[in-house]
Amino acid sequence: MSEAVTAGDRMRAVIRKQVRTMGADPWLLIVIGIMLAFGLVMVYSASWDVSWRLTLDPSALFRRQLSNMVVALLACALAYRFPLRWLKGLALPMILVAMLTLLTVLLVNAGDGPRRSFLEGSVQPSEMAKLIVIIYLAVWMESKGDRISEWGYGFLPLMVIIGIVGGLILLQPDLSAVLTVGVVALVMFYLAGARASQSILVTLGSGLVGYLLVRVTTTGRQRWNDYMAGLVDIERASYHVQRSLQAFFSGGVLGRGLGASQEKFGLLPAPHTDSIYAVIGEELGLIGALLVLALFCLFLWRGFRLAAQSPDRLGMLLGGGITFWIGVEALVNMAVLLGLVPFAGNALPFFSYGGSSLVTSLTAVGLLLNISRSVRRPTLEQHAEGHVTTIGIGWGHRRRRVSRLGGRRSARREG
Repeated sequence: MSEAVTAGDRMRAVIRKQVRTMGADPWLLIVIGIMLAFGLVMVYSASWDVSWRLTLDPSALFRRQLSNMVVALLACALAYRFPLRWLKGLALPMILVAMLTLLTVLLVNAGDGPRRSFLEGSVQPSEMAKLIVIIYLAVWMESKGDRISEWGYGFLPLMVIIGIVGGLILLQPDLSAVLTVGVVALVMFYLAGARASQSILVTLGSGLVGYLLVRVTTTGRQRWNDYMAGLVDIERASYHVQRSLQAFFSGGVLGRGLGASQEKFGLLPAPHTDSIYAVIGEELGLIGALLVLALFCLFLWRGFRLAAQSPDRLGMLLGGGITFWIGVEALVNMAVLLGLVPFAGNALPFFSYGGSSLVTSLTAVGLLLNISRSVRRPTLEQHAEGHVTTIGIGWGHRRRRVSRLGGRRSARREG
């Protein structure tokens, strides 16, 4: 008995040692792995009818998504091994390429319709631009240091950067992407050490700009009117929201069963892309919908925790921006289909069909795992100096500051 217990203890010790020495955060890997596998299952279930109508092959779209997954995983692996310090030299060329690509998609797609993609919708520059903006802002804000709070040195240049990128995306038009970029930039500005007055001003300014965009643009005005009408009478909401709510209602608590959705047969718009959460709710019920929500909550927990523990300011800003961005995309997608916010064309990260969204999201996850490697395996210089670097993020930290826990903690470890 004692030998069995000893062998079990040794096995657990080996597993704990392997987990500790693993470069990437194991919890984040598990959550992402579950979401990717879950997403592939739901893409096949939600897309086979659309795939049959488009290509006469029920698995054609699923096979494309598998190809997208391979490319996305390769991008994730490259981002995981990429030296983050190199981003400081690449951030400016990357943002210039993003702006050029956003301008090119406007020039190539002539006409009065949406001008958002290349290759018949296969490549959407706005998805790439979201991640590049986060990378650029993280590098730019890190270089400003404590001077980020100065109006002429940090605040006004930030407004110019966001104005240019947001303006190019708005011309496509992609209103939801513009608002996403603005909100993520606001959060990163706060994390970088913005003054309370600046944060309030940016929030009020962003709200005013968002309101004007909604009232001035035809698409925004229509979506707002449908949303307000739906709050009064659900039968006056947009057709998309009505079919989505019908899917959730039909699913009940346990769902109709995997593959048994009825709304995906030409009733629910874009069941394999923007509306895949509604298909999950219909087929897997309230339990399936809550499972997806729980997975994203776990992702947010691990992402913000890794950002808070990052040993440098760049990792904190980059990790916080990536985590918040993916969380916002998921939250807006789910809230829209439940009729809680005005309609927006956000995909559900890791679940919705589409190469641009999947590749961009997994590239961002690769960078987040890269940050987790620096958190879990501190540099030799930090050990030599005998301190641990932590970054506090919260209401109690008006300025995000680096606290060095030195001699006392080292003494405890020796004891």
